[in-house]
Amino acid sequence: MPDPEVPSPRVLDARSLRGLAHPLRMTLLAALRRGGPATASQLAAKLGESSGATSYHLRQLAEHGFIEDAPEHGRGRERWWQAVHTGVQFDDALHHHPDPAVRGAADLFIHEVANIHTQEIATYLGTTSDWSEEWNRSTDLSDMTLRLTPELALDLITKMHDLVDSYRAKTPAEDTPDAETVRVHTHLFPIHTD
Repeated sequence: MPDPEVPSPRVLDARSLRGLAHPLRMTLLAALRRGGPATASQLAAKLGESSGATSYHLRQLAEHGFIEDAPEHGRGRERWWQAVHTGVQFDDALHHHPDPAVRGAADLFIHEVANIHTQEIATYLGTTSDWSEEWNRSTDLSDMTLRLTPELALDLITKMHDLVDSYRAKTPAEDTPDAETVRVHTHLFPIHTD
């Protein structure tokens, strides 16, 4: 039974996938999820984009239900935006959708997720001197090789996700010393060994 305290991700369907599968939209949505409500101008400055581009793509994200107005932040004429969901869930069936545009959006989305993960790791590696010795000892960039069936691979993925989710109940208070937001990436995929 799902834990009511753990927010549910937005499950992507063909329409919402086409609305999200754009590098800037994915970056904007991630920025709103992690940084909280912001305006198009603030996001443009943060991301090195034009405010016209961020405004357009924010409206597209809103049209597809990923973000919404944050009226409690609105002052003056600037429109504030906030993320609606804490994450998205990708259905692998989208890779086999009858519409080639949906399959293309699925490929773009998955490749952009991999790019984002690479950027996040590179950013951390470039800023290790900013972090305490304790935090640098508490990071992990491991890789492991196993021989599994698809069923065992799915079992492993489920257990890894369940383990990460179990730490949500242990989330320290905002004012806890040394507590930081962390990113956990998992990648499990088959490889050819010949």
